[in-house]
Amino acid sequence: MAGMDIQVVHDKANSRYVLSAQGKEAGFAQYSDRTGVRDFFHTEVYPQFQGQGLSKPLIREALDSSRQAGLRVRPSCSAVEYFIEQNPRYGDLRV
Repeated sequence: MAGMDIQVVHDKANSRYVLSAQGKEAGFAQYSDRTGVRDFFHTEVYPQFQGQGLSKPLIREALDSSRQAGLRVRPSCSAVEYFIEQNPRYGDLRV
C-alpha cells in the first residue's frame, strides 16, 4: 500500500463507497440507510488487490463519512465489525 495512489469515493446513488487503487476500481463497501443508521452489509476488495491492506482506508473513509453525516453504524459485515474492534475510536458509532 505504501506509495500506492488510493481513493475512496462515496457513490450515494448506489449506496456504496468505492475504492480505487492506481486508477482502477479495487473494491467497495455496500450499505443501506435506515432512520439514522447506516448498515454496512458487504465489503469486498477484489482478488487482484487483496493482501495489501486496502480494506482499511476503504472502511475508515466509510465510517468517517457516516460520522460526519450524523449516522450510527450497524456493522453487519464482518470486515467492518473487525475494523471497529481494532480501532476503538469508532466504537461509539456502533448500534
